[in-house]
Amino acid sequence: MKYITFKQLRKKLGDRSRSAIYEDVAAGRLPKPIKLGGRSLFIDKEVDQYLLGTREADSSQ
Repeated sequence: MKYITFKQLRKKLGDRSRSAIYEDVAAGRLPKPIKLGGRSLFIDKEVDQYLLGTREADSSQ
C-alpha cells in the first residue's frame, strides 16, 4: 500500500488549494486522510479509485 502526502495529493490534483481538497473530502468526493503523527496521508490507490469513479460518473451523464 502506497501513501501520499498532502503535498503530493495537491500535485496529483493539479495544484488544487488546501481548502478545496478538504471540501471534497467533507463532501465525499475524495477519501478521508489517515492521520499518522501530525501528518495527513492518503492511500494513493483510494484516491485513484475516487478519481476514476468521478470520471465514469461524468461520462455517463
